[in-house]
Amino acid sequence: MSRRYRSQDWFDNPDFIDMTALYLERFMNYGITPEELRSGKPIIGIAQSGSDISPCNRIHLELAKRVRDGVRDAGGIPMEFPLHPIFENCRRPTAAIDRNLAYLGLVEILHGYPIDAVVLTTGCDKTTPAQLMAAATVDIPAIVLSGGPMLDGWLDGELVGSGAAIWKGRRRLAAGEIDNEKFLQIAAASAPSAGHCNTMGTASTMNAIAEALGMSLTGCAAIPAPYRERGQMAYETGRRIVALAEQDVKPSDILSRDAFLDAIVVNAAIGGSTNAQQHIIAMARHAGVELKLSDWMEYGHDVPLLLNMQPSGKYLGERFHRAGGVPAVMWELHQAGKLRADRPTVTGRSMADNLQGRASVDREMITPFAAPLKTQAGFFVLKGNLFDFAIMKTSVISPEFRARYLSQPGREGVFECRAIVFDGSGDYHARINDPSLDIDEDCILVIRGAGPIGWPGSAEVVNMQPPDALIRRGIKNLPTLGDGRQSGTSDSPSILNASPESAVGGGLAYVRTGDTIRIDLNAGTCDMLVDDAELARRKEQGIPPVPPSQTPWQELYRATVGQMHTGACMELAVEYRGVAATLPRHNH
Repeated sequence: MSRRYRSQDWFDNPDFIDMTALYLERFMNYGITPEELRSGKPIIGIAQSGSDISPCNRIHLELAKRVRDGVRDAGGIPMEFPLHPIFENCRRPTAAIDRNLAYLGLVEILHGYPIDAVVLTTGCDKTTPAQLMAAATVDIPAIVLSGGPMLDGWLDGELVGSGAAIWKGRRRLAAGEIDNEKFLQIAAASAPSAGHCNTMGTASTMNAIAEALGMSLTGCAAIPAPYRERGQMAYETGRRIVALAEQDVKPSDILSRDAFLDAIVVNAAIGGSTNAQQHIIAMARHAGVELKLSDWMEYGHDVPLLLNMQPSGKYLGERFHRAGGVPAVMWELHQAGKLRADRPTVTGRSMADNLQGRASVDREMITPFAAPLKTQAGFFVLKGNLFDFAIMKTSVISPEFRARYLSQPGREGVFECRAIVFDGSGDYHARINDPSLDIDEDCILVIRGAGPIGWPGSAEVVNMQPPDALIRRGIKNLPTLGDGRQSGTSDSPSILNASPESAVGGGLAYVRTGDTIRIDLNAGTCDMLVDDAELARRKEQGIPPVPPSQTPWQELYRATVGQMHTGACMELAVEYRGVAATLPRHNH
């Protein structure tokens, strides 16, 4: 073969023949032959993220069969292994706590077992960054296979998008327009098939980002899970990873600063999830790439919204795929000079070459760059005495919200609100309808204790809805602010991912109900209008209580995690790069 693979140190090592015998012996018990393992063909790992408790990724239990076919036909030996499950909707206290755990487990598998290259099976939100973070740390050839979104949901003749339908439905429930049974019907209708969210929530966003980075085959991200093209893509991905193994094309060859800057641009153009901020930073840090906090504004803010997909637009995943998917959006950006597309990808071609001929024919779904749905659709970065860093998703600012809060004559982009402060989502749910709070349209809902350490894991709780009484009056959104996250499927223009969080003494720890908070989008600031003496007095009182850890992993997570603005990584882990370059010691 063209080169000696790391797996041959296990299976074809005459200098340690006793160890070779030990490693080979147990693989025999399910029928694989010594000749296969000693053939010099690459061992291709398939990181299996699908399971019964990861329904968004369960499609990979079937897709892995086609990956195996592709690997075998291209001359590789497939070996499938499980990934720690991460299921956004169901994992308590939050799935965010498991991104770093899945990362850690995958690093150990890829480093400590005879695997020469790996197919990363992604789908649900954090399964994508967790695996790319690990692939960057280990740095063996790797490729992403997305599982794909669900088919479009329909109810009563209207599109029903996963996640987005929940947030809209709960407002209708609060307004008395529907009952509990109808609410559950809406939720069920939004999930009509196998696959992850059919909206541009975090799942669709992060799979789009993987493709934008150059880590998956062209067109992979948007194919719906049940489509025949999804199985075909799995087969081609299996074939391609063998070529990557033979050529020793590693994540470090692809994950450059230019790739991550393009990811920031693409995220803005598709109306991507605010969760992309911490995941892109985390992937970059594990790849040894420096991204600055200013990059979000410098490269992403002035990018227009091109994709008409919920929650920023009207439509869902099937139409996105038929309109050309991620390559069609990137083609628009490339033609406008917004990308750094002369860079390598796992296809073996440059990103610019991948995008040739990819213009969309559906100009309602993917608009021309010159006629976007919105201008300046990227995240808006804010700072002030409440936090050093937070973002606001501008692509979901509705005309109603803009008219109420951002259009005061002579003070456009500036608004002041009375703070209503909640310590965690339990407090919010218990008190949001308390009439003594006197919540009106001049209030901002603030939630704290929801960051990586305080929750732990950072929870999707910032997209708080107004009290039922306001919703019945037609006020669907209030300004919201917090040190947690929100669902990528939410249409709330929240200020979120505030860092440092209240649990480590960030400014949110010292805000009080009744304080005036001023947001100035022109200056990029967000401040509580509290004088220095009062702020000092509050700091003497300490921070709000932090709930105790409930499991060993929660304690380990809290002891190792960084803040949101640095990607909420395991800080001790980011120094480990290219760990596969040094083989682990023998075990006997």
